[in-house]
Amino acid sequence: MAWYDSGMRRKTSVSLTEELLDEIGRVGGRGVNRSEFLERAGWDRIALLNRRNREERDRRILDRKARTLNSEALDILEYQAGG
Repeated sequence: MAWYDSGMRRKTSVSLTEELLDEIGRVGGRGVNRSEFLERAGWDRIALLNRRNREERDRRILDRKARTLNSEALDILEYQAGG
């Protein structure tokens, strides 16, 4: 699989429910490599959390600057309207 990097690996042991293992088999298809599947799922989750953190940081910045940004936007709209 293209997204699977065959770099250095460390063996570990995790306990998963039968329900999760069955679902991995169902959505992953016949002969799914669970290690690859779970690694990809882990990286996907990390990417999601990183994106949420960036969005939250950006939201906080915009919230802090909202009054100035809104004032500037109103000035521009008044100028465009000829006021």
